[in-house]
Amino acid sequence: MSFKKMFLVLMLLVAAFSPLSVEAETSIKGIYTQLSGHQFKSDGKTVEVIEFMSFYCDGCYSFEKSIPIIKGNFPKKIKWKTILIYWGKGSPKPGEAYLLAEEAGKGEQMKKAIFNAHFIEKKDIGDVKVLEEIGEKIGLGFDFSKKLRSGDKAKDVQKALDMAGAYGVDETPTLIIAGNIMTNPHAFDHNIDAFRENIITILKSILK
Repeated sequence: MSFKKMFLVLMLLVAAFSPLSVEAETSIKGIYTQLSGHQFKSDGKTVEVIEFMSFYCDGCYSFEKSIPIIKGNFPKKIKWKTILIYWGKGSPKPGEAYLLAEEAGKGEQMKKAIFNAHFIEKKDIGDVKVLEEIGEKIGLGFDFSKKLRSGDKAKDVQKALDMAGAYGVDETPTLIIAGNIMTNPHAFDHNIDAFRENIITILKSILK
């Protein structure tokens, strides 16, 4: 086999086993970072979106209003997964409270209530008593308080931080789309509206 033929065969093999094919890579529009070492996963009909967020993040609070708009553009095509992380002096307890509430089928209620407590009511959401009050208001009882105080979800919150590290997430909100497409508001000077439109552009490129 000539060198030229061997080279062509090698290139075909690389393309076949590449995590993100040349066709997929060039067809995805928008502003994003393609993550090496992570596989592109989408059949073109549905896609997973992982949102890394923090209850202490004002950008995350603002971005909440954009999520229904994004999902509404692609009915039943997006599997949205929320991963709670915290930075610096922030407390892991709000994330634990959210996970406990999610387990009880009240994750969205807890998310809205914690954001409201922090940004509107100016309460210390790292205070277990504040979180217990929120839990009580949304219908979570003694079992919630017991698990929150005992750190029942502490390991899960740490796993979320480890996951963020594995993806190279260094700010919130950050989205990982289809396994290896990362985007955040930094490229848009933290303009959440522009960030939302970029996400929609990326998703339109992936979903048929």
